[in-house]
Amino acid sequence: MCGRFSLAQSAESIAETFQLSAVPDWQPRYNIAPTQTIPAIVQILQQDRTFKTLRWGLIPSWAKDESIGSKLINARAETIAEKPAFRDAFRRRRCLILADGFYEWKTQSGQKQPFYFQLESHKPFAFAGLWEQRGAAGGEVLETCTIITTDANSSSATIHHRMPVILDPDEYDRWLDPRVTQTDELRSLLDPYSSDLKIYPVDRAVNSPTHDAPDCIQQVA
Repeated sequence: MCGRFSLAQSAESIAETFQLSAVPDWQPRYNIAPTQTIPAIVQILQQDRTFKTLRWGLIPSWAKDESIGSKLINARAETIAEKPAFRDAFRRRRCLILADGFYEWKTQSGQKQPFYFQLESHKPFAFAGLWEQRGAAGGEVLETCTIITTDANSSSATIHHRMPVILDPDEYDRWLDPRVTQTDELRSLLDPYSSDLKIYPVDRAVNSPTHDAPDCIQQVA
């Protein structure tokens, strides 16, 4: 699964990397947790890519209870086209969820040790995600999302058997394009990341979702 990640890049760097026409309203984050607002890019019909902040934890349009979102922070690539919670968004509302690293935990000496994963280049990247819109109390529109996971690649499997789907930049347009609806074509984008990741242990302070500081991503012995 993917339960925490970071995007510590400047807003200017995000705009340049993801070819946004405007600099987004974003402050560096080091420990992003479920139910918080997270950075994403969506594309509606022929419009340009749009930066949005979405609440992490997808709430289907038909759900009666918004608390279901806390259970839908991840969607498995293998079943995404069939699951009622995800299948409509998979066809129509796909997004890029922006990150520059993520966390997984491994039990060592009876304790859960957090590890940080990032590209060898240290550059930002995008998870494959889905998003939804629905009405909320007070007439507001609630926009939520989920991160798609798949089998771990060879480097990630040393820590955890699953990993978030990291898209290659040349796949962004196809993933975002709402005209692409063929299940097989979309699933072909959801394979494990093809390159090794840089992985190292970090301080257990990251276990607290309220701790969001640069020391979250610093390597410990």
